[in-house]
Amino acid sequence: MRVLGPLLCAVLFSGWAAGQTLNCNLEDYKPLEGLTATVRERVLEVKWRGERDQQLRAEFAIQNGQPVVRELAASINGAKWLVLGQGLTPEFQVTSGMRRLAMAQAQALRSLHGTLTPDLVEREKWNAFWDAPLSIPGNPRAGDSSIDLPRKPDEVRRAWASYHATSCQIKTEGTRLEVTFPGLEMGIFSGRLQFTVYRGSNLLRQEAIARTEQPSVAYKYLAGLKGFPIGKDTRVVWCDVARAWQEYDFGSASNTDPVGFRARNRLGIVETGGGSLGFFPPPHKFFFARENEVNLGYVYYRKDGENSFAIGVRQPDHGEGYNPYGISDEVWDQRVTESRAETYNYALYNAPPRTWQRMAVYFYLSTGSGRATQQAVLAYTHDDVYKAMPGYKVLVSHFHMHLGEMLSDQGTFDYRPEWLQVFRALGVNAVILADFHSDSHPDDPGPLRLKEQEVYFEACRRLSDRDFLLIPGEEPNVFLGGHYMMFLPHPVFWTHAPTRSQGQLVMESDPHFGKVYHAASAGDVMEMLRREQGVVWQAHPRTKSSAGYPDAVRDEDYFLSDRFIGASYESLPVDLSEDRLCETRCFGTLDDMNNWAPTPKYMIAEGDTYQKYPDDETYPQLAVNYVRLDRLPKFDEDSTSIGLALQAGDFFVTTGEVLFRKWGVEGSGGPHPVYMADVEWTFPLEFVEVIWGNGNTTDRKRISATGMAPFGNHEFRIPFARGGHKWVRFAVWDSAGNGAFTQPVHLK
Repeated sequence: MRVLGPLLCAVLFSGWAAGQTLNCNLEDYKPLEGLTATVRERVLEVKWRGERDQQLRAEFAIQNGQPVVRELAASINGAKWLVLGQGLTPEFQVTSGMRRLAMAQAQALRSLHGTLTPDLVEREKWNAFWDAPLSIPGNPRAGDSSIDLPRKPDEVRRAWASYHATSCQIKTEGTRLEVTFPGLEMGIFSGRLQFTVYRGSNLLRQEAIARTEQPSVAYKYLAGLKGFPIGKDTRVVWCDVARAWQEYDFGSASNTDPVGFRARNRLGIVETGGGSLGFFPPPHKFFFARENEVNLGYVYYRKDGENSFAIGVRQPDHGEGYNPYGISDEVWDQRVTESRAETYNYALYNAPPRTWQRMAVYFYLSTGSGRATQQAVLAYTHDDVYKAMPGYKVLVSHFHMHLGEMLSDQGTFDYRPEWLQVFRALGVNAVILADFHSDSHPDDPGPLRLKEQEVYFEACRRLSDRDFLLIPGEEPNVFLGGHYMMFLPHPVFWTHAPTRSQGQLVMESDPHFGKVYHAASAGDVMEMLRREQGVVWQAHPRTKSSAGYPDAVRDEDYFLSDRFIGASYESLPVDLSEDRLCETRCFGTLDDMNNWAPTPKYMIAEGDTYQKYPDDETYPQLAVNYVRLDRLPKFDEDSTSIGLALQAGDFFVTTGEVLFRKWGVEGSGGPHPVYMADVEWTFPLEFVEVIWGNGNTTDRKRISATGMAPFGNHEFRIPFARGGHKWVRFAVWDSAGNGAFTQPVHLK
């Protein structure tokens, strides 16, 4: 019997739930060609058309209140069906701790506000970076810099999901179909289980959509399916961090806990002897910010017995680190806990009370082999590479590599650090480094710093190449308030000691170094930037040591200057209830800045991390800037073209899956302007939006894009009323939480 039209059906699932009635609410269901839900043999069956003429099938039922995936299968042209899994049960586990305000935030906020009021702490703790809620009791000497330590063991709570489902809801949304089961309970969280399929894609998204009433919750999750039968040809395969293929054939003892394995590209694959099933987390939204990208093992298997196993995605309880270059083991050991060599920030996800957190895992159904599935899944992230776009160069910023110290230890300029090949393998064209941060002698007023700068400049010159530019930037953190990053289009010798030496001029000529600046105030810094055509922006606004900034300097002449171009964008913090990455802090800062300032302010994607190695998972934890440039300057050429593009907002920010070919405002001087954007994407889209402000408030026009097929492109033309709008920008977000946004345009 085919299910058609809006109706309410009661289906008896004999064998699966003896005597249990399932009420399927189909009021929001609309059958589409290539996307249908039917009732077949007392089982809810979903069929959809995938990629390259593949047909996919998922069957659902309820057994004693537990939603089950009765079968996953794939076929070519609806011929022979290859069963990829049967009798599967969704599994979720959540581990939570207590969110605290970081000490660096507290110090910055005290300097601005005098005291930390409860309301201030409650608001700002959700922007914490240096927090480790699962580290009990915490160790301030180890760099665990949250306030109100020690942590208590009973703060950490773990719970597996249980279900009390008696019904399901089937909803057509554009060209996707959602199957939802209410009655999910998971410790302090409660909500629903949802499966989503997308016409034109082999993806199946499984997620727990749940919320908590508890205050100050930070959490991580595990999500997967259990009950896969073990056959003679069953195995899990993956590409390891060295890009060699590995496999596990379930020939060893059963597991008590999930076995996390370090798969390249965060992808595990089940091979069944006919067809395969990939499993992986959302490419970017799964990752909370850390100071490195060590692959911690984000996918797992678990052999539950001789006949069945489980697979899924997870975050471990703790991070792993390595010493920033130049810091000895002895010093670094003082910054890690006594029991584990972990990085001192492992902040987890935010879960403010009553926010619907979406804890997702993806499955990719395929008729092909494991290697074919790997190629198909990696197409969604362009093989974890930032795709080359004609007329654009990929720029990244803010990396503390300690390059001068590294070369000093090697004793030669002709040393090629491993992090260089990481950037090049990602498709990056230009990197703004941020040395003189905790390395070298940043505050030295004279010869020592200048000699170290000379080494820094020469090292960047030698490591630059055709279509690759290493830019010697800096994060000085003096005079302007909070932390900030600086771009200069050519090497500039300068110092920023708190006071100038007696008789020292703001600018002087040195017989060896040539022109040298000695900044001792915000005015000196801005004068240097004006003379040398440089720009500056607030690093990590409203968090870390920039908590309260740029708000605190919004009326300062230097902030209002066209040399102060905005602030940085990082996926920090991560709240899985938000539709956009860094929705509140980052985009709140961007929109506020443009309401305050008479000239445009922008957001520059930054990393703010330390060493990186080829076996890291850098791609999912990085957003980049596509800067509109005809060509990339060579190191010995002036790079003013980059500075001018940044200063003009002639770039867009992306996670890599959504790209702009062109964009702009048409008719900006008239009463009916139109925002035009030519966009391409990989994952099925979620929505596009035009955002604008009038100088006081911000508003947006959001347009659903759930009818757009995956791997598509479209020229959007969205009218918006001119009215009293001061500025406007555009953004695109896909169904996995990836996205791209253009910079604000101030309307004349």
